[in-house]
Amino acid sequence: MINRVRQLRKERLMTLEALAERSGVTKSYLSKIERGRSTPSIAISAALARALDVPLDTLFVDAEQLTDVAVTRAGERRALTPGEGPGPRYEGIALQAGSKRMTPFMLHPPHDASAVPFRDHPGEEFLFVHTGRAELLLPSGSVELEPGDSAYFRATTPHKVRSLSTERAAVLLLVCDDGTGPETPHPHLP
Repeated sequence: MINRVRQLRKERLMTLEALAERSGVTKSYLSKIERGRSTPSIAISAALARALDVPLDTLFVDAEQLTDVAVTRAGERRALTPGEGPGPRYEGIALQAGSKRMTPFMLHPPHDASAVPFRDHPGEEFLFVHTGRAELLLPSGSVELEPGDSAYFRATTPHKVRSLSTERAAVLLLVCDDGTGPETPHPHLP
């Protein structure tokens, strides 16, 4: 993702300042992303994609790799965030699918979500628990999810997910942007 953000920004002849302003992400944090010193959350990635006027998955794969049918084998999912950290781990699914309205990820939420901030962003999300047990945390309460359970919600609702099972849960996450353009940056993004 590091080189993709920088590459897409430069292709659009945008300065770091312009992208920061359009995305609602601070210039210093954007610089850290471009230098590989920080891995953005899905919410921040979505804001960057809107500001760059590209689909979210474009940040993770080159345009030449896009296809009409994308098959992602279980062992071929690409890690999009560091695997050893205490925060959520994301794996890309169907990154090569061109022209799609939703972006799927395999999410492995942390057990302790206290250090993970609530995130909110335009669009909708769908969670499906594949293995383990997870909890969708909202400011108004929480919902425990067992294998096979799912939750669909407006992503403007502040949210985060944590694992309840001994091993990290495996949760299919679908993110669908609502098409809100970069002219309306989200105030809750760092």
